[in-house]
Amino acid sequence: MTKDWKLRATVRVETWASTVSDRMHGRKRDAGAGFVEYAGLMIIIAGIFTLIDSLGLDGLISTAILNAVQDVIGG
Repeated sequence: MTKDWKLRATVRVETWASTVSDRMHGRKRDAGAGFVEYAGLMIIIAGIFTLIDSLGLDGLISTAILNAVQDVIGG
């Protein structure tokens, strides 16, 4: 019984090590990470827009951009 348990544990550790190695160095190293990263960026961007809107900064920012553009083009 003890030998069987040790053998299964060894096989599981070797399988896990192989899987980790493949994920780090193989073709699938970044599989699925893109979705999480894009979702995080979308949440941050939505939070920024919500903050700007709730603080009423949208008009101030628009005016500042308009003034900067007019300074550049001389209008």
